[in-house]
Amino acid sequence: MYTLFYAPTPNGKKVTLMLEALNVPYQVIPINIRKGDQFLPSFLAISPNNRIPALIDHDTGIEIFESGAILTYLAEKHGQFLPANGSDRYAVLQWLHWQIGGLGPMAGQNHHFNHYAAEIVPYGIKRYTEETARLYGVLNKQLANKTYVASDEYSIADMAIYPWITLYEHQKQDIWQFPHIARYLETMAARDDVQRGMHKYADFDWETSLTEAQLRELLEQHLQG
Repeated sequence: MYTLFYAPTPNGKKVTLMLEALNVPYQVIPINIRKGDQFLPSFLAISPNNRIPALIDHDTGIEIFESGAILTYLAEKHGQFLPANGSDRYAVLQWLHWQIGGLGPMAGQNHHFNHYAAEIVPYGIKRYTEETARLYGVLNKQLANKTYVASDEYSIADMAIYPWITLYEHQKQDIWQFPHIARYLETMAARDDVQRGMHKYADFDWETSLTEAQLRELLEQHLQG
């Protein structure tokens, strides 16, 4: 059994995609990052960088934060969605890290300057919209002759990348300039496990926050199964 600390962001959805693909039991503790739940001491004890997602594996007692680490851990534990060795393994890992080090941070800054900054900053808007477009171009080229990102097999690289590129309109990207990405979005959306993972907890309550006592109580309930 797993406990997932979750909010319905691209990084949170990476892990629900994985858990749904594995078809394993898990429970969710909602972390309302708009209300400051990520700063509660019991959450910081598991995720000291005050970011979701984080995961507890109740079978092993292992606690993990950072989405890429969680995906890798689950893939290795269950022997799925990451080849065990050889060039195929590193093809997946390099695209996983491409998302973690490139697409995620740049698209995140894109979101900030296009939608959330307290003032309009033309330089920031231009820089991050263009850098997002460059990264889309890299991905589009990679997908020209592959069903999925790293190969023709579904992997944790896809789970990491897909939630971010579903937001192409939010990122001011014309998806029809990237026809291979457009095809890939359709391929991914046709998977039942992807539909479940993307829409899990779609009714997330952004108006309610947790107290430290409530979080401790939820953790205790989850530990008891």
